Order: sequence, then structure tokens, then C-alpha cells
Amino acid sequence: MNIAPEIKKQAFKEFGKSEFDTGSPEGQISLFTQKIQHLTEHLKVNKNDKFTERSLVRLVGKRRKMLDYLKEKEIERYRSIIKKLKIRK
Repeated sequence: MNIAPEIKKQAFKEFGKSEFDTGSPEGQISLFTQKIQHLTEHLKVNKNDKFTERSLVRLVGKRRKMLDYLKEKEIERYRSIIKKLKIRK
């Protein structure tokens, strides 16, 4: 699954320091979230696509690990990212 470079740059610009800050946890989490949303929409139409379902589960796990890391290191950054992306309760 490919995301357009413009969308990636916009995500990194919005959540990172710049559009080239691809290593920040916030930028990576936002990119994972966009991919998860895309795959979820795909699976609503294609219910029997097991490969995509497996990819979705792996992406959710990666995002979970990244969020756990951010929560452990800097709780305020964690709280701001989950608030911006609306991925928690």
C-alpha cells in the first residue's frame, strides 16, 4: 500500500518538526494511522482479503509499540498525539 508523497510530507510537517523529519515518533504514528485508516476502508469492501487483514494487524502493532515508547519517554507528547489523531477513548 502506497501513500502519495504529498500526503506523507503533509503528515510529517503537521506532526514533526518539518516535512523531512521522518524519524520523529509523532510523524511515524501519524503515517501508521493514515495507513490503518486506508486498509480499514479496503477491508470493508474486500472482506476475504486475508493478506491485507494481516498487514493491518501488523501496522496496529507497530503503532501500539511506538505509542508505548512515546508514553514511556514523554507523556505530554503522547497525550498531544492521541488527542490530535483521536485514536483513544
